[in-house]
Amino acid sequence: MYRQAVVAGSLFAMLSVILGAFGAHALKAILTVDLLSSFETGVKYQMYHGLALLAIGIAYAYKPQKLLRIVSILFILGIILFSGSIYLLVALKSNGQIGLGGFGILTPIGGVLFIIGWLLMLISFLKKN
Repeated sequence: MYRQAVVAGSLFAMLSVILGAFGAHALKAILTVDLLSSFETGVKYQMYHGLALLAIGIAYAYKPQKLLRIVSILFILGIILFSGSIYLLVALKSNGQIGLGGFGILTPIGGVLFIIGWLLMLISFLKKN
């Protein structure tokens, strides 16, 4: 088992449940439909990749490859950049600010990290031991 991936995955999944509940109850009353939808997108991608980190951590016990460690780093950075920038953008827009300015590039960079991570995970699983 790759402990760091399992711990990170558990934390990110737990936080996505907390944030999802917060969005469904507290934010529903104060955010526009579009902003709430954006927030939910951040929560969903955080949960998906938190669960993927758990899978990587478990898979590592059967197939210990450096590539899986790299994938876990990409997913962690992707969550921080993708979901984190969405949460920040929603907070700023809900307070009347226009957006993240130049930091708006963080969301697509996080998305690219997710894509590269999934590709590398596929490659690692296709590799023979």
